[in-house]
Amino acid sequence: MHFRTVFSGCLAALFTCSPLTAAAQPAFPNKPVRMIVPFPAGQATDMVARMLAEGLSRSWGHQVVVENRPGVPGMMAGKEALPDGYTLTFGTSGTLAVNPAVYSKLTYDTQRDFAMIHGGGVIPMVIVASATSPFQSLKDLVDAARKEPGKYNIGYGGVNNTQHLTGELFKSYAKVDLVGVTYKGSAAAVTDLLGGQVSLLVDSLAATMPHIKSGKIRPLAISTLQRVPQMPDLPTVAETFPGFEGVGWAGLVAPKGTPQAVIDKISEDTRKVLSDPKMRDMIMDRGMVADMRGAREWGEFVNAEVVKWAEAARKANLKAD
Repeated sequence: MHFRTVFSGCLAALFTCSPLTAAAQPAFPNKPVRMIVPFPAGQATDMVARMLAEGLSRSWGHQVVVENRPGVPGMMAGKEALPDGYTLTFGTSGTLAVNPAVYSKLTYDTQRDFAMIHGGGVIPMVIVASATSPFQSLKDLVDAARKEPGKYNIGYGGVNNTQHLTGELFKSYAKVDLVGVTYKGSAAAVTDLLGGQVSLLVDSLAATMPHIKSGKIRPLAISTLQRVPQMPDLPTVAETFPGFEGVGWAGLVAPKGTPQAVIDKISEDTRKVLSDPKMRDMIMDRGMVADMRGAREWGEFVNAEVVKWAEAARKANLKAD
């Protein structure tokens, strides 16, 4: 009898408290949200982050404030924020996958410290030659490089970044000996390609597209698994070397421990923003493709990229320490 009385009392207390508990958890979000972008303002990644922030602001009725904190400090700020969904980070292939591959003493761990929310954009890489190059196709390049190993050089629009590792991955897939030349950024790399200092270049579609359209640069292949809408006639590397994919990407992450319900809410609302045809067109205009992968699928992709780039860096003996 005593047991039934106690049990009944506990059950009554549970039902009495449940509405109060639910009432104590307001719908997300109920105040402004911060989005950390680990890149300087004005870059393509920053532009897409700001477009996404504007879309989410309209959807939520609360401002999503973009905060530019380049590099590791930005990732650390995202890692150390409260896991409540009110601080998001627009992580990229560089910060989430390439950095762990080349830095042995990185102060954050992608898989341990962050929860994946939703993809934002895929940044295709493209293998290009100058318009005066004898190479008309990827096959021309591979045949020539195999015939005369070490004769041709290939520039990368950056060092220890996605462009760099994509080039090294291509060399491994194609089994060619090309001399890699790294640059501090795309501008210098494109200048040397146009001037004939390098034979080839691996860089983002965003950086090379204006020169491709002007006819000064000849594209040989795109690095995505499927052809891209900006250049539907350009073959992929994978059409010659099945399975090859070397792309940049960006998307939303939150500190580990963020409630799953909050992650699901942000993921679903991000999907709605990216589904807007105007938004997708604006992303395409910046040389990217909208990434519609939600939390689970995008998380699996990011985890696979972490493994892939670590192996690529190991084979190429790339270390930034």
